[in-house]
Amino acid sequence: MPRQKTEAAAYLELYKLVNERTRLQLELKNLDDRRDRIQARLEVLDRQVAEQELDAHQLRDTAPAAAPIVASASKADSFNTLFLEY
Repeated sequence: MPRQKTEAAAYLELYKLVNERTRLQLELKNLDDRRDRIQARLEVLDRQVAEQELDAHQLRDTAPAAAPIVASASKADSFNTLFLEY
């Protein structure tokens, strides 16, 4: 059998609803604050990326084309060989 509806039960349910509403409002405010911080950081990153791209283009245009540096391959004679027997 279901419980009888009482005034105390109604106030308890009202308390739980108000409590959940308050918690959700706080959570929504925190999410909005976090979204604002993320948006501000994205704007900073966009500016930095644009500045770095500009610097890279300027350096590419001003620097003479140099041959890429190739590391010389080491000779096979420079390796020591070790044989292990079991």
